[in-house]
Amino acid sequence: MPRVTPPPDETGTAPRPPRTVRSFVPRAGRMTRAQQRAWQDLWPSLGVEMTGSTFDLDAIFGRSARRTVEIGFGNGEALLSLAASRPAEDFLGIEVHRPGVGHLMLRCEELAVLNLRIVSHDAVDVLERLTPACLDEVLLYFPDPWPKKRHHKRRIVQDGFVALVASGLRNGGVFRLATDWQPYADWMLETLGRCPLLRNESPDGAWSPRPASRPPTRFELRGQRLGHAVWDLAYRRI
Repeated sequence: MPRVTPPPDETGTAPRPPRTVRSFVPRAGRMTRAQQRAWQDLWPSLGVEMTGSTFDLDAIFGRSARRTVEIGFGNGEALLSLAASRPAEDFLGIEVHRPGVGHLMLRCEELAVLNLRIVSHDAVDVLERLTPACLDEVLLYFPDPWPKKRHHKRRIVQDGFVALVASGLRNGGVFRLATDWQPYADWMLETLGRCPLLRNESPDGAWSPRPASRPPTRFELRGQRLGHAVWDLAYRRI
């Protein structure tokens, strides 16, 4: 039987039991020759390996700056746009789909983007290795909604995950989410509402306007063509 992460305690900190349920199913995908070259030639400078017990972001980026993490960046175009427009800030992307990682590395090379690094690993394992209160923003755009009830345990937005994100944010940092699946939007609203370390930025305690800083993703544009609505949420660390 899959192990379910317990809810956070009164401090907002969740226990860390061994995880047997993942929020994603690895997809091998087919990489182009260019993407294969990116893994060979560009990963050593843009990739971050899962070694040791912690990630030292100052060492990884070679400086101390405002930092944003995007979880599940897909092909990385939205994250790339942010990093290219904010050279004084640092950006860490987390994605397990290797062709998407290869695409982003090629685009970083093309645009000479130097303030972006990539981890190709499960986001929960990555967040657990970050030092507390080291992030200014965490982005989670259009995660898999796992719509069938028997698969809800696979949704990445769970009490323990939210507590983990909150522990990684500095005071005043923001957790931004978006989905085009209304039942998942309601799930997100209810789950994040239980975290005592996060405050909904919406005046009415519900949805937030689409932030100007969020470039439309390929997935979002496809959804718009199909007539899908999008729900944005923003929660600030208090």
